[in-house]
Amino acid sequence: MSTQTLYDIDMALARRKIVKPEGSRNELSSGVIAVLETLDSASVVLAPGDAVLYSSPAALQIGLIKDGRLFGEELLALIRVVRRTDQSQDGNVEIPRGPVGEGVKNLHVKVTPLGNEGFILVLADDVSEADRIDAVRRDFVANISHELKTPIGALSILSEAVLQASDDPAMVKHFAAKMGDTANRLTQLVQQIISLSRLQDADPLTDATAVDISTAVKSAVDQSQTNADARGIFITLDAQIEANVFGGREQLVMAFHNLIENAINYSPEKTKVIISVRVIEKLVEIVVKDQGIGIAERDQERIFERFYRVDPARSRETGGTGLGLSIVKHVVANHGGDISVWSQMGEGSTFTLRLPLAEDDLSAKEM
Repeated sequence: MSTQTLYDIDMALARRKIVKPEGSRNELSSGVIAVLETLDSASVVLAPGDAVLYSSPAALQIGLIKDGRLFGEELLALIRVVRRTDQSQDGNVEIPRGPVGEGVKNLHVKVTPLGNEGFILVLADDVSEADRIDAVRRDFVANISHELKTPIGALSILSEAVLQASDDPAMVKHFAAKMGDTANRLTQLVQQIISLSRLQDADPLTDATAVDISTAVKSAVDQSQTNADARGIFITLDAQIEANVFGGREQLVMAFHNLIENAINYSPEKTKVIISVRVIEKLVEIVVKDQGIGIAERDQERIFERFYRVDPARSRETGGTGLGLSIVKHVVANHGGDISVWSQMGEGSTFTLRLPLAEDDLSAKEM
C-alpha cells in the first residue's frame, strides 16, 4: 500500500464521526469505508481493545475474522507490537484453513496505527498460492520424470521384443498385450499427475460454494460401482444426513472417489466396502472401511506421499500410480480438514476424513 493511501485513510479517520446508536459499537465514517473499499488487500480496522469496527468481504473470505474477532495468534502479536511502539509493522503470518488438519494460509500483512486514538488498520494478502507453486516447482518435475521413466522404458523394450518376435504370432500377441497394459498405466499416471497439478494450482476456498457431502459421496460411489461390480465387491453407504461444506464440489468428489477406488483395489473379491457420513460437533466425518489386505504400521505414515506404494507389485496389478491418496490429502487439506487411517495387516483399513461444517450449518445446529 502506498504512503498516500495510508495518508488518505488517516485523514478520513481524523474527520470521522463516531456514533453509538442505542449502545452499539463505534462505527467508521463513510469516508473511511469508501477508501478501504478501493483497496485490493483484505482490510480490517480495530478499535482499542481490538474490537472489529470494519472488515472487508475479502477479510472474511480468507479467514481473518472468526466469530466477530480478529483471528490468528501471530497476527494478534504483531498488533500488540504496533500498539506498544506506535510504529507500522509488516510480515508473513500463518492462519489455519480450518479447525482441524495441517492446512494453513500464508498471509502477508501490514499493520499500522491510524490517528492517535488507538485505531489500527490491518491489511492482508493471501500469498498461499504463490508459496505453494514455488514449492511444487522445486520437486514435482523431478518426481514426474522419475515415475515416467519406468513405463516409457518398458514400452521401448516391449516394442523391440515385438520386432524380434515378428515371426512368432503367439509372442507378438503376448508382447502386444503387455504394451497395452503398460500404455494404460501410463495414461492413468498422466491423468493423475494432471489432477494433482490442478489441485496444487487452485484454491477451492477462493470460489467456494456450499457442497452437500452426502450427495458428493453418492456421486463418488456411482463412479466406482463398475469397478466394484467387476471385482464382486459390495459397497454399503450410510449417508442420510444433510451437511454442507464450503469448497469445490469437483475436488471433493475426486477425493472420495480416489479413496473408494483404493479400498476396492486393495480388497479381496467378494468382500465389502462400508462408507458412512456423520456429523460430530462442528465437523463432517466421511469414513471408508474395507476388508482388504491392510497396511503395515511402518507404511501408514507414508501412504499419503506422492508416488509412494506400499506394494509395488500389487500397484502394477491394479494400475495404481501412488498418487491417489496424495490427491485425497491435498483436497482435504485445501478444505481445512484432515485425514487419518487405522489399519491392521489382514484385517483391512479404515480411512476417516474430517471437514469443517459450513457456517450456515453451524448456525442452524447451534440454535
